[in-house]
Amino acid sequence: MTPSRALSQKEIALFFFPLLLNVQLMSVSHSIINGALARLDDFVTALAAFSVAMVLHLFVASPSYQNHTITIAMVRGRKSLIGTTLFVTLVACLVSVLLALLAFTPVGDFLLGGVLGVSGKVASGAREVLAILVFLPFFTGFRGLFQGLVIRARRTALVSFATGVRVVALFALLTLGAPWFSGPELGAVALLGCIVVETAFMGFFAWRWRLPATGEEEKTPGEILRYAFPLAYSSCLQQTIPLQINAIIGRLPDGELALASFGVIRGFIFLLAGPMRNLQQAYLTLVRDRHDYQSLVRFFLWTGGGMGLVMLLTAFPLNHLILGQLMGIEGGMRAYISWPMAACTAFPLLYGAANLLRGFFAGAHRTALLGRSTIYKALFLLVCWGLSLLVHLPWPGVAQAIALLLLAEALEAWYLLRQRRRLYPDFDRLPESILPG
Repeated sequence: MTPSRALSQKEIALFFFPLLLNVQLMSVSHSIINGALARLDDFVTALAAFSVAMVLHLFVASPSYQNHTITIAMVRGRKSLIGTTLFVTLVACLVSVLLALLAFTPVGDFLLGGVLGVSGKVASGAREVLAILVFLPFFTGFRGLFQGLVIRARRTALVSFATGVRVVALFALLTLGAPWFSGPELGAVALLGCIVVETAFMGFFAWRWRLPATGEEEKTPGEILRYAFPLAYSSCLQQTIPLQINAIIGRLPDGELALASFGVIRGFIFLLAGPMRNLQQAYLTLVRDRHDYQSLVRFFLWTGGGMGLVMLLTAFPLNHLILGQLMGIEGGMRAYISWPMAACTAFPLLYGAANLLRGFFAGAHRTALLGRSTIYKALFLLVCWGLSLLVHLPWPGVAQAIALLLLAEALEAWYLLRQRRRLYPDFDRLPESILPG
């Protein structure tokens, strides 16, 4: 049997970089909505209400954000497509019910006012936003399903194209909706509308492209649910990481400055390290033998190292240009965040390593391990939160936040690497039984 040609760096780049562009465009679309709300009369309340609603929506709806990974790993034909569609519909129903509870019942008042402590006007605006977004999980859920089908067909450029159409639609909806909607409702209607447009485009692309035949046995709906459930709750727990870090640094003497600075650095992390999560999809779709795996690892090291270098340049030589002139951050705050931001040079490599390993275990159908890795990560920060109540470290708050973020990510990567060495001591031969298929 003639060995297949190893995966080239060009093939990986053509697959990966459209997905990177997709993440950047999604980030831009939220900034566009914030820019539109900032031009309203009562812009402070509108921005605060929309921001609070988005945080809640992100947390509640996060189980559906793994739909594309589940589709890539599970769908091999009509039977498994029906099973995956059932899972997507089930999750969308549950998330919609939770959003409706927050928007229309006293549960929302208790959470917004009693737990989060936001003012009455902001809570009212946030509930209006959540009411409009009640059916959004069905569109985001099926968008993930369609994206998974298109990614598995190696047409990642179409994913970015649909997101580009979404950005254009967003501009149009914000302009057309301004006379009819006010306050945070304008942002919610525009967000819902542009995602409906994006989902329609993804559905059209998924319908046109056929999946490559693999000859694998299709999974039953029960097997798909057992595979997908750990990924769903793992995604939900991931959203608690920044919330827990905020809870720790918010109590420090420089808490307000630390929270604001952590928010600025997280924006860069999302922009530069966020695309590394697509290594999961790259592993599941492209890797067929150990040569492919080694090519993907080399690509990860080059890309992660490059992203880290950009972070380092932003922290020091380009500090004044990017943070000062472009973002308008004053000198004292720029000096406060420069070293913590420089430390984030390591984050794209840690985050990329964790996602490469997550792709491996997703391909090996060991998703329960992925759920446990996120539980340990969240428990680690919970212990840190408890210790922070007893011991006060003499370090700036933002430095503590970045240290916790890096430690949490390193813990997950170390745990997954240790499990792979324990369960697959002959990993270098990459046996066919653990290939994604």
